[in-house]
Amino acid sequence: MRRLRRLAHLVLFCPFSKGLQGRLPGLRVKYVFLVWLGVLAGSWLAYVHYSSYAELCRGHVCRVVICDQYRKGIISGSICQDLCNLEQVEWRTCLSSAPGQQVYSGLWQGKEVTIKCGLEESLSWKAGADVAPRRDLVLFDKPTRGTSIKEFREMTLSFLKANLGDLPSLPALVGQVLLMADFNKDSRVSLAEAKSVWALLKRNEFLLLLSLRGKGHAAPLLGHCGDLYVTEGVPRSSGPAAALPALLRPLLPPALHGALQQWLGPAWPWRAKIAIGLLEFVEELFHGAYGTFYMCETTLANVGYTAKYDFRMADLQQVAPEAAVRRFLRGRHCERSADCTYGRDCRAPCDTLLRQCKGDLVQPNLAKVCELLRDYLLPGAPAGLRAELGRQLRTCTTLSGLASQVEAHHSLVLSHLKTLLWKEISNTKYT
Repeated sequence: MRRLRRLAHLVLFCPFSKGLQGRLPGLRVKYVFLVWLGVLAGSWLAYVHYSSYAELCRGHVCRVVICDQYRKGIISGSICQDLCNLEQVEWRTCLSSAPGQQVYSGLWQGKEVTIKCGLEESLSWKAGADVAPRRDLVLFDKPTRGTSIKEFREMTLSFLKANLGDLPSLPALVGQVLLMADFNKDSRVSLAEAKSVWALLKRNEFLLLLSLRGKGHAAPLLGHCGDLYVTEGVPRSSGPAAALPALLRPLLPPALHGALQQWLGPAWPWRAKIAIGLLEFVEELFHGAYGTFYMCETTLANVGYTAKYDFRMADLQQVAPEAAVRRFLRGRHCERSADCTYGRDCRAPCDTLLRQCKGDLVQPNLAKVCELLRDYLLPGAPAGLRAELGRQLRTCTTLSGLASQVEAHHSLVLSHLKTLLWKEISNTKYT
């Protein structure tokens, strides 16, 4: 009986087994191919990641260049001794988004800091031994000789007038520059001190940090060495990918980033508080003591906040003085409006008859910021607020034309938005 059962089993299943055995070599080939493809794709991703990291993160080049110039007596600054001789400035995570601007988190004097150092595009990380001499010629070129404080003051004032406009408040800003240059408080500005602060003034962000000092919208400046400078802390980013681990961000589609931001990002009242700070920052750029500034790369990645959810601009590199933007656009040849673009999104109309860019921007700062806030504030907003908030944000995004021509409307829209948000979160733990 048992033999009959075994025979029946063999009759029933042997044909299937033979078929399976026939398919096994083909399956093995497929699996080997898939594994090989996975290894190849992983190796390619690792290579691309390493290549981009090596190109973006060149802090070691910054340190070598800066300390070489410091030891030669070409530059100086309040943190040079700690950076180059005592090695008390700790460089941590690379945060650079462009090879020309090195950004690192760090530690100095027991404080979390951000370290920023500009690298000229010609100073490639592959450049080798001639990096420092070329940097000396390119960047630390002025003043060329020792000058009196009076001469350096006039030189600085002329530079600021050219970049910010002829404003009555500029002498006060010149005073800040001279105080920073004379970091050792010996009542004189040496050639090394003058070269260092002159190189710093050429950095858009540094100029804005001075202009916004004490306003709370930008990280306080703590010290410098040459054109390397250190600011307080690293603000947390409000961008959709900020809540995600760094390795996952490139793998997820943009639509999913937004959804995850709502789940993992700050609660809505905290977002409202951050948004109010952003609106106040826009107001300061428009009515600031040192002229008007334009936000020329308006993304949530540049919107940061502190541990207490106070707004803090994460990157000021693309915030440009009105005078600089107008100088760039004036008389510029164009075929279409896209040719009249400063930075990423400061765009002016193109006069197609004259084929020249006009000087007035199409969209003011506030309109661009309100476009960001629609995606940032409307999801998760309280039900009783959502309709009115949406209406005000839509009105805000339609602002256009030269800001000075719509000043009253601009201020009114901004004031209404701030009031609406404050009313919702006032007298709660979120304020």
